Amino acid sequence: MCGLMLERTIGFEIGQWAGSFCGLNFILHLHFKTYTMDKYSYISNAHSAYIDQLYQDYKQNPESVDASWQKFFEGFDFSLLKFDESAKTNGSVATAQGSIGEEELRKELSVKKLIDSYRLRGHLQAKTNPVRERIDRQARLEIEHFGLTEDDLKQTFRAGNEIKIGPATLEKIIQRLKELYEGSIGFEYMSIRDPEIKYWFRSQVEKGYPEFNLSLEEKKHILSKLNEAVVFESFLHKKYIGQKRFSLEGGESTIPALDEVINRAAELGVEEVVIGMAHRGRLNVLVNILGKTYAHVFNEFEGNSVPDAAMGDGDVKYHLGYSAQIETRSGKKIDLKLAPNPSHLEAVDPVVQGFARAKIDHTYDNDDSKVLPILIHGDAAIAGQGIVYEITQMSRLKGYNVGGTLHFIINNQVGFTTDFGDARSSTYCTDISQLIEVPEIHVNGDDPEAVIFSVRLATEFRQKFKRDVFVDMVCYRKHGHNEADEPKFTQPKLYNIISKHPDPRKVYMKKLEAQGSIDAKLAKSMEKEFSKLLQSRLDEVRQNPLSYEYQALEMDWKSLRRATPEDFETSPDTSISEEVIEKVAQALITLPEGFTPLRQISKLIEDRKTQFQEEKVLNWANAELLAYGSLLLEGKTVRMSGQDVERGTFSHRHAALKDAETNEVYNNLNNLDTEAQGRFMIYNSLLSEYGVLGFEFGYAMANPSALVIWEAQFGDFANGAQVMIDQFITSTESKWQRMNGLVMLLPHGYEGQGPEHSSARLERFLQLAAEYNIVVTNLTTPANLFHMLRRQLAWEFRKPCVLMSPKSLLRHPKVISPIEDFTKGKFQEVIGDDYAKPYKNVKKILLCSGKVYIDLLEKQQEDKRKDVAVIRIEQIAPFPMKQVEALIAKYPDDAKIYWVQEEPSNMGAWAFILRSFYKHKSIVIEDVLSRKASASPATGFMKVHKQEQEKLVNWAFEI
Repeated sequence: MCGLMLERTIGFEIGQWAGSFCGLNFILHLHFKTYTMDKYSYISNAHSAYIDQLYQDYKQNPESVDASWQKFFEGFDFSLLKFDESAKTNGSVATAQGSIGEEELRKELSVKKLIDSYRLRGHLQAKTNPVRERIDRQARLEIEHFGLTEDDLKQTFRAGNEIKIGPATLEKIIQRLKELYEGSIGFEYMSIRDPEIKYWFRSQVEKGYPEFNLSLEEKKHILSKLNEAVVFESFLHKKYIGQKRFSLEGGESTIPALDEVINRAAELGVEEVVIGMAHRGRLNVLVNILGKTYAHVFNEFEGNSVPDAAMGDGDVKYHLGYSAQIETRSGKKIDLKLAPNPSHLEAVDPVVQGFARAKIDHTYDNDDSKVLPILIHGDAAIAGQGIVYEITQMSRLKGYNVGGTLHFIINNQVGFTTDFGDARSSTYCTDISQLIEVPEIHVNGDDPEAVIFSVRLATEFRQKFKRDVFVDMVCYRKHGHNEADEPKFTQPKLYNIISKHPDPRKVYMKKLEAQGSIDAKLAKSMEKEFSKLLQSRLDEVRQNPLSYEYQALEMDWKSLRRATPEDFETSPDTSISEEVIEKVAQALITLPEGFTPLRQISKLIEDRKTQFQEEKVLNWANAELLAYGSLLLEGKTVRMSGQDVERGTFSHRHAALKDAETNEVYNNLNNLDTEAQGRFMIYNSLLSEYGVLGFEFGYAMANPSALVIWEAQFGDFANGAQVMIDQFITSTESKWQRMNGLVMLLPHGYEGQGPEHSSARLERFLQLAAEYNIVVTNLTTPANLFHMLRRQLAWEFRKPCVLMSPKSLLRHPKVISPIEDFTKGKFQEVIGDDYAKPYKNVKKILLCSGKVYIDLLEKQQEDKRKDVAVIRIEQIAPFPMKQVEALIAKYPDDAKIYWVQEEPSNMGAWAFILRSFYKHKSIVIEDVLSRKASASPATGFMKVHKQEQEKLVNWAFEI
């Protein structure tokens, strides 16, 4: 009982110790700060006088101190009582095992400190590097650092109980610690502050390793997977000499590792694994994990897999994605997905996680234990690419949580030509794990059994705690960055060693023979099987591809078709009934009983009621919410995220309302009074563009029946996600034949807010627009916004849509739409001028897009200029040429046509407009009316802005 109380009191988990110390100051005198267990770190950080004062307060009133201190002082008082009963004799303390002197107690505490230091820093001396000695990281684990000497090595210490070996000599304790923490695996977990997680992980390490024993069949399976990995690389090296394949040679243990993760995950309830990885080892993973046939890979090497021109440009073989269904060793069926990815390292990370979240939400009924995202990193990339920090911060946020990602690092120790000492400041490439307090497991890639233990432990951790986990497999890269590269230019010493180093398969075979795990006969038999497998691949023996059964979301994708040019000549009907409007409106103006709104929210609700029920006109925000509500009533999903999207950057949306007193959130659109409605998910994101946009793209890639939206706080911030825009959003369909319906809302417009809050860089999206790959819009009416959003799911195909969304127009009195515009009609790519009539009197035609139209309209009507027509191009790309031609045909042939834009002439849509009309026979654009070409998008001075805007508008109407 006393030992238990002592454990509760000061955290020593040695139940045999039953004594007490002779007072609070004596505890502190014994360097209590140093020896206290981590779960009581709040004690170790406290000043002794402060603790004394807390104790006096506790004596007067136990309730006056925190509950954790109450437990401490309860144990302390109990210990004092036992001490008084047994009495102190000759400077010793009574225990259940007899009297223990102060010196002996000091040494016990020193051994305990030694044990904790091995747990904390033993990984620094673990033998994780297969090809060179580790750098001395000053682990300071020698016994002299703990006040111990060689004379103590034969002394027995009760502290041996701490590592489950019972009372043992210091020599045996150290031997055990080296086995646990200085073998082929280095464990890092002591920085985790959650005691349940820390002690569970420690328990798994200290009870499960190094007594990790595999059966003969398991060992043979590991060897067979290594055989497959080596055979594949050997085959390609012989058959396709000099061709880039970014081989896995040196890191072949990746294959048995992934095989183990998938099999163990399936046993723990996972039904789908989504993998993201770069090019290193990708072909090997495709063949030996996902079951892609050699024949399929041969075709890609030999250029026989060129897609039809109508399908796009395609991509290199080591960027392609793949899907498979396999049966695990335990008979479980599991779906595997390898996401396509560009050469931009780590860019695929948020895409994989967004894809996984969509599957969790829709295929697995929000059960994140059913889907396991695996991200396979290179050591240089995980340390160097900032997107890794973003997704790590996202990992436990409600909008982006996927139940934990298993990160597996193929640590080549070289990034292209750069040594790891020049590639990071941190000790390990995986030290990002410290950010979210999850385990790092460093393992020697030449020890496949240690690798298997590591990934098995990682998989079990993820499934139990639903958090990220990092496995850092230290290996090497046999060749240069690619097979034609010469690595000795930059790492001559390292590559002299690597050139003589046997591959992991040979290392493991030799180990098994030495252990007697396999005899010479079996080794020879497996060697023959290995040779036979290699020869069959050289002889191009055909493999049967794995059968595949499409999931529900995949069937939804299969029901869609590719777009044709004709699809963009007119939009589908996206109108809704008055009954739908009434149902959505009722939800938007209703608050739950007991909800206390802010005064401004009460006014907002009244304004909504006025627009929907009295004036029968809608502004921008209400049209947007109506679009979402109407889709939800059709059973569709609407998901939106970005910075401040719940309220809206400009306080216009208010899709999530907060009770003024309780802070409870109420979401009107999730209360449409029907069980059949879809889910409306809206999340304020962390301050990230790249990671969040990638996540939403991945979500939309998985679910074609969801309207997925990312909104930038200001449109120009989208350039923080330019990699995602270039490598995924605008090119996915062409490269990988994958459609995507993501919507990007980018606030844009010149209102004097300076260079960083004016332009969403429209010109960049238009430069990327070709072959009907994306839709780029710049709208002027709430009804057109409504129809544009609904059109995303009404189309029989999917296209990303980029909207230059307004700022000042959100509340502009002229930017409203009557209810009938929602109950009939469709999206208008071009809107003509009903003011400038008769047509025959028009002498000038102004083509424009977006907010500048309102400025031109006000000038036109103020000056009664019916000789100048203003035509709005609402959809800039794909350019609606036929509709523009039809409108211009109404005017005299000699009417001059100009393009008007707020942006400088070297920005905005002007270059795209020039290209669009370049070879047109009858329509000639005279010139652009805009701000002068500029290095910066806008002036930082409001006075200058107003002068420029006034000059631009006046210029447009000059005769």
